[in-house]
Amino acid sequence: MIVRLRGKVLEALPNQLILDVNGVGYQLHIPLSTYDKLNPIEGTQIELHTHLQVRETEHKLFGFSTPQERELFLLLIDRVSGIGPAIAVAVLSGMPVENFKAAVVNGDVAALSKIKGLGKKTAERIVLELKDKVGVADAWKQASESAAPSAANDTELALIGLGYKQTEARKAVASVMKANNSADSEDLLRGALRVLNS
Repeated sequence: MIVRLRGKVLEALPNQLILDVNGVGYQLHIPLSTYDKLNPIEGTQIELHTHLQVRETEHKLFGFSTPQERELFLLLIDRVSGIGPAIAVAVLSGMPVENFKAAVVNGDVAALSKIKGLGKKTAERIVLELKDKVGVADAWKQASESAAPSAANDTELALIGLGYKQTEARKAVASVMKANNSADSEDLLRGALRVLNS
């Protein structure tokens, strides 16, 4: 799995980049948010967080400027029925990650419906499935209520994104925090994965 690429921009369009990584050209599909953040100019060096989607007929590489964008993309395509990569990219293009999280936490279907390519029914399904099936909204709400997102909260969200239930993710994080309460997000994630897979 290709999860990160660093290279020189060969071509840049608002929805697509070609990146030269040590002489190999990678075509990446990107949301407008990534294009706006990176402002990729041909010849400049950039780094992208990536997701490779493998299908029988094609392999598609998606690029994101931040881990949060990639995490939200994966949550949408993995956890919400009927949402594919095209709609997930449209969501990221149409709304900043923090605004999207707030809309889900508050059940703001109207705000989500304004995203191009997202109808009211799809917006309702996103709110319902992210709130009820995954428990993501609770973690997002906790993060927004605290002054700054904690390493524990970040790790819990990352584990939910990987497919673990919120309750088991929270227990695993708490277990690692008990042993080392000064662990950063990376150490917490590694430790929690060890606990969950033991």
